[in-house]
Amino acid sequence: MKKAYNQVYQFKITLKRVRPPIWRRIQVPETYTFWDLHVAIQDAMDWSDYHLHQFELVNPSTGIEMEIGIPEDEFESVFGRETLPGWKQKIAKWFSMENRLANYIYDFGDDWEHTVKLEKILPRENGVNYPICVGGKRACPPEDCGGVWGYEDLLEIIKNPNHEEHEEMMEWLGGEFDPEHFDVEEVSFDDPDKRRKFAFG
Repeated sequence: MKKAYNQVYQFKITLKRVRPPIWRRIQVPETYTFWDLHVAIQDAMDWSDYHLHQFELVNPSTGIEMEIGIPEDEFESVFGRETLPGWKQKIAKWFSMENRLANYIYDFGDDWEHTVKLEKILPRENGVNYPICVGGKRACPPEDCGGVWGYEDLLEIIKNPNHEEHEEMMEWLGGEFDPEHFDVEEVSFDDPDKRRKFAFG
C-alpha cells in the first residue's frame, strides 16, 4: 500500500560530460526511497536498468559524503566501500533546499555519471499520478556503447554513411537512432517495487 503524501520533489537529472546536454526533469513523491528515485531516473532517461548504480551525496547530519545503492551483501562492492541500501533510505531525509545535489552513477563499466539536482519542493497536485516527467532534451545514449567516448565515436560513425563501420553500427542500433529526439509524452514509469522484486527475487 502506497503512503499518502502532500509534497513532490522536482529533480533535474543531467548526464555529465555530454554536449549538447542530455537532461530530464521529473517530479516524484516525497515518500520515495533512493531505489524508487533510481527507477524513476532509469525510466525518464530511457536506460534499461541492466547494470549496477549508486548515488553519492552528503549526509546532512554529518557532512560526510555517503554512497547509496545496492550494498555488498546483494552484489560484490565495486569500490570496497560501504553502500547503504537504497530501498531503506528516504530521499526526504537527505535532500533539502540546503542539500540539493547528488551524483548518480549508472553502469560502472561505461560509467555514466549524472548530476541530480533538487530544484523545488512542490505541493502535490490533485489528479496527477506521480512520478511524472515534465521536461527534457535529447535522446539517452544506447546501453553498452562504451561510455561518453564510445558514444562520441558512435555519433561520428552514424552520421557518415561512408564510414567503414556505418552499416554495422546502424544494424547494432536496430536500424535507426536520432540523438536529438526526446518526447516527454513517450516517458512511462515502472512500479519500483515490482522492479526490485524482479531484480532480487
